[in-house]
Amino acid sequence: MNQRVKPKLLLLVLFVGVFTLSFIGSDLQFAASKSIEIKEGFEVKAPTNSKSGNTVLKRNYSGIKDYIEAQYAWADSVLSEMSLEEKVGQLFMIATYSNRSEKYYQGVREDIRKYHLGGLIFFQGTAPVQARLTNEYQELSKIPLMIGMDAEWGLGMRLTNTVSFPKQITLGAIENDALIEAMGYEIGSQLKRLGVHINFAPVADINTNPKNPVINYRSFGESQDLVADKAMAYASGLKKAGVMAVAKHFPGHGDTGTDSHVSMPVVHHGKTRLSEQELVPFRRLINDSVAGVMTGHLFVPALDNTPNRAATISEKIVKGLLQEQLGFRGLTFTDALNMRGITNQFSAGGADLAAFKAGNDVLLQTANLDAAYNKLLGEFRNGNLEEEELDKRVHRILRAKYWAGLSKPQHVREQGLMEDLNNEKSRELKELLYKNAVTVLRAEEDVFPFVQLDTLAIGTVAVSAPADNEFQSQMSGFGNVVNYKMPIKPSSSKDWDYIVEQAFTYDAMVVSVHDMNSRSSRNFGVSPSTIDMIRALSKKTKVVVVAFGNPYGLKLFDEFPNVVCGFENDPLAYKAVSEVLFGAGSANGRLPVTASPLAKYSFGQKSQNVGRLTEDLPGNVGMDGDKLNEIDGIVNDAISRNAFPGAQVLVARRGKVVYHKAFGTFRYGNTEKVTTNTLYDLASLTKVSATLQAVMMLNERGLLNLNLKASDYLPELKGTNKANMVVGDILFHQAGLKSFQAFWTHTKTSGGAFKKEFYQDSPVGNLQVAEDLYIKPSIRDSVWKWLIDTEYTTRRKNSSGEYRYLYSDLGLIMMQRIVEEVTGQSMDEFLDQNLYEPLGMTHTLFNPLNRFSKSDIAPTENDQIFRKEQIWGTVHDPNAALLGGVAGHAGLFSNAWDLAKLYQMNLQNGTYGGRRYLYPETVNHFATHLSDRSHRGIGWNKPVQNLDLSSIASSASPNTYGHTGFTGTVVWVDPDRQLIFIMLANRVYPRANNHKLMDLDVRKRIHEVINEAVDNL
Repeated sequence: MNQRVKPKLLLLVLFVGVFTLSFIGSDLQFAASKSIEIKEGFEVKAPTNSKSGNTVLKRNYSGIKDYIEAQYAWADSVLSEMSLEEKVGQLFMIATYSNRSEKYYQGVREDIRKYHLGGLIFFQGTAPVQARLTNEYQELSKIPLMIGMDAEWGLGMRLTNTVSFPKQITLGAIENDALIEAMGYEIGSQLKRLGVHINFAPVADINTNPKNPVINYRSFGESQDLVADKAMAYASGLKKAGVMAVAKHFPGHGDTGTDSHVSMPVVHHGKTRLSEQELVPFRRLINDSVAGVMTGHLFVPALDNTPNRAATISEKIVKGLLQEQLGFRGLTFTDALNMRGITNQFSAGGADLAAFKAGNDVLLQTANLDAAYNKLLGEFRNGNLEEEELDKRVHRILRAKYWAGLSKPQHVREQGLMEDLNNEKSRELKELLYKNAVTVLRAEEDVFPFVQLDTLAIGTVAVSAPADNEFQSQMSGFGNVVNYKMPIKPSSSKDWDYIVEQAFTYDAMVVSVHDMNSRSSRNFGVSPSTIDMIRALSKKTKVVVVAFGNPYGLKLFDEFPNVVCGFENDPLAYKAVSEVLFGAGSANGRLPVTASPLAKYSFGQKSQNVGRLTEDLPGNVGMDGDKLNEIDGIVNDAISRNAFPGAQVLVARRGKVVYHKAFGTFRYGNTEKVTTNTLYDLASLTKVSATLQAVMMLNERGLLNLNLKASDYLPELKGTNKANMVVGDILFHQAGLKSFQAFWTHTKTSGGAFKKEFYQDSPVGNLQVAEDLYIKPSIRDSVWKWLIDTEYTTRRKNSSGEYRYLYSDLGLIMMQRIVEEVTGQSMDEFLDQNLYEPLGMTHTLFNPLNRFSKSDIAPTENDQIFRKEQIWGTVHDPNAALLGGVAGHAGLFSNAWDLAKLYQMNLQNGTYGGRRYLYPETVNHFATHLSDRSHRGIGWNKPVQNLDLSSIASSASPNTYGHTGFTGTVVWVDPDRQLIFIMLANRVYPRANNHKLMDLDVRKRIHEVINEAVDNL
């Protein structure tokens, strides 16, 4: 064996290049095994600042030297003990799968033993099986196996039930390359967790041919600089995760019209064009120390004009251009040697031999392992190939294995694998990528984002999407949207005439086109009738076309003035586009390719963010995500202790929802899962989510003066004991009213029967009290009379003669009466028209059974005192039920997401979604502690200094305001931290005397965690 270059001399060579200890490419590129020539007089100087003369680059050269010495010592020792047969085997990485039979797996085991394989590349299967097989295969192999995967968009490209990130053409639309690096890191981390050392990505080809059948959407785009930037970001992320990146397909597969899996593509460009475009990404990646380069099965006459000589087997291209001219010294991989683009020219094993001669280090996916192995082995044995050259390449492979950690025992931990691979961070990052990719190709002024949700009539048509598609569900989450389903590709006007006939009733229609493909020969998967339908709709109303598919297909929509590209059929892409259309997010993407003169590279309009809630990562708003995840344990523990059967928890900061989860079931021991759409009875949250909001609106409009008497608005109070009651005192709960009065007792006999003078059997013209229980509308006047007749609280006045604070439901029933007297309409109608509909609160309402089914609503108490039945879908509070479900103190139903819109509006000082609902002065005034008799704001509950409460964190800021509800609900808004905390639960199921929610301090503990997630970051 020839003497190797000494480590000290090697170090000098390393200093010349860009070396980072954390990445294999630097070592492989600048530390060649035997043939490095050191010129005499070579001197290394550290870079200096030209102005100060100070050294600006400092490295731990001692650490680098130690690493190189250890790496070379290991590779030397392994190589010195290898037989010729073992060396030849190291050149091969064969394809394998984790979804096959035991007989197949046994064949792989035999190949590992018989041919001394250097590595495996896994394809389709499952992660758990791949992990098990990897452990088995590593145990079998004398020399550790390099494990690779072709995971361009993540493990989901190959393995079921794992994460698929956006394709490269989607990433090409993103301006922020840091996101792509983050994706590379996450993919690398998942690969490493699975025992994989190499990712055959990124694709560094520049797709300048829209008809390219094999690269196309796998490329970042048509610009050499864009492709280079993003490929480097992706490779950098993989490198930081400890996984080797392999750039492909050298010298550039982007401008081809043939699939190399089938036949040999030809690249017709000259050397100048190749140097200025196709080679740019590879050159920059090599300079950045990429670990590997994959050669392509391409005929490039300008570089090697030998007829049908693929780059893979061209010495001029592999050795001459890649390794010598471009200076690449990493691992050179062939593309799959079982592809017909290369195998058509050779007998069995011939392509592998030619590829080795051309300069490739690793022979990937041979078509015939036995023939290829023995052909190469024979050439070395008969002296046609030099073993010294084999040693250099095997040594390079071994050094790569050392960098990957293969000098130590390998074992993939199978426990918790799927949880680790499907982590929350991956989902959040994937969503962020899609959000940043959304591209508004063009848009007419004032068409979208949709702002006036109460007056805009919006329809959607989802073409070639399932009836329950996520895009239309996301759209409906922002407001009242009418959705037309079209799960097929329309073939004639019969499929859509009925939609066109109704189109004039809408201010805008969104047509989303799904199930597109990358084949221009097949019209990108869009039927001509789809275009005809959009054309017909455009004659009736404004149309926004959303293409969830290949951006080259945008040319089909050139005639339409409003076009958005969402790129892919993925629920998170649907979510991102819907947010742009409603102004919950802004579009920042730019087309990575040219589809037509009206859809050119880099086209993309910015869209307006009008300030609606959307989801984001906790870290992006200054919160500790790991800390927030502690909420899961608190809620699940409470459920296990029967504090409540299910719940929703939402946390928002700075206008971003960072935690939103549903827990448990509707009932104990049942399977109806709570979802984030489940409606909960808000109980006393009605006071601040309904009545108080109406009061604030009327107050700032000059229609309701808090300093006047209630009798100034309700003349029937004059001459009663409530004639002098001041409106402001009612809202402070210091007007002397009793806490509660069981008015329902007036409607039942002493024996517990329902009095016929009040109750009716028919729902027609009557109010619903419970399921199959109805009452005459005149009950409202009766309740009002009974309230007027109530005595004042027995809690005595203070020394000045004023009533002290006493929380009262009765006061909010009075406030409802005032609101309705001032507005001239029922309170629920006023709120729908002026607040809920404009805010897009589609799941907030009184009497939810009018629009939703019981399966959408969490049940409350099994009431055995008043209604004698399980309460489910009607209000739990008995007095609110008596009033027909609409009351000032209770009766409102909602979910956490809908409520977050309302409280974000309050937190944003009265604005939301581009509209103003309240003035800042109003919001701040009502939320301020102003009374010396009550700790509350005007209507709002607030923290009580030096008092430990079960519903609010002791760390809550003094400016915090919110409320709790009897059923187990709470909301707290903290302007100082810009936080919203909402929890909805049905702790009263099946009995209202269940106090475990309070005993366990569940709401308080969650609130403490939320505050700590801000304060401790």
